[in-house]
Amino acid sequence: MAKQTFTTGQVLTAAQMTSLQQTAMGGGAATAKTANYVLVAADAGTTVAMNAAGSTTITVNTGLFAAGDTVFIQNLGAGACTVTAGTATVATAGSLILPQNDAGILYFTATGAAIFYDYIQAGAVSPLTTKGDLYTFSTSDARLGVGANGTTLVADSSEATGLKWATPSASSPASASARVETAQELTSATYTDLTTAGPEVTLTTGTKVLVIVSTQIYTTGSSQTGFMDFAISGATTRSATDSTSVAMQGPTAYANEQYASRASRITVTAGSNTFTAKYRESGASSAGFQYREICVIDLGS
Repeated sequence: MAKQTFTTGQVLTAAQMTSLQQTAMGGGAATAKTANYVLVAADAGTTVAMNAAGSTTITVNTGLFAAGDTVFIQNLGAGACTVTAGTATVATAGSLILPQNDAGILYFTATGAAIFYDYIQAGAVSPLTTKGDLYTFSTSDARLGVGANGTTLVADSSEATGLKWATPSASSPASASARVETAQELTSATYTDLTTAGPEVTLTTGTKVLVIVSTQIYTTGSSQTGFMDFAISGATTRSATDSTSVAMQGPTAYANEQYASRASRITVTAGSNTFTAKYRESGASSAGFQYREICVIDLGS
């Protein structure tokens, strides 16, 4: 029955009282629907009961209901019933999708706006069945079964729920290294190349890298120090500096030289970066280097 209206002083008949009970008081038979349905003005104050095996919609349009009107909607069928905004707007804090035996009240706040109060919330009956299942969503609440041992959960837009279990790919940090064994000397107090430049490596990196330099060092003066560091070119521009160098004072002959190494974790610009070993000595005498190595490990971003 449609919503009832009365005038001042009107005496209600038995039929009107019965109709009132069937609408505002929530009693009476529901209007049965078995296919997609568009609400009409006469549905105000009534119950619309969907009963279909497949998915259906109940569409809400503007200009049919007044503020304060309500429509009770229930879904008796196995197919999900979705309350759908047509030309009206429909807000909800729950779900507009009613599974079987769910129901709710459509309450109009204006002629073109309504709030849907979902009684049990779609998904109040959990779809989960097995240890490790995940509660997900596609067009409605859905179960994602647990994956095989060792698999990981990854995003995949081609999947109904946007998720899937996948075997992780074996990977290790990208790295590169180079070595020059030749023993060579220099007398420069600023960083420069030896006669045989390098060693040098080029690597596509993220923003964090670990750079390891190592060499055997000797100096011609016992109080002198030899330094080995690295410059960067490409996506990053960086000059060699003592703050990340490997340095050693003396000894004064290759027969007694010592092996030294240093690892530095630095920030770079992501992209293709070239790391080149550079050298200097601390005073007027010379420093010698042999078995020079550089290794760069990408640490990601």
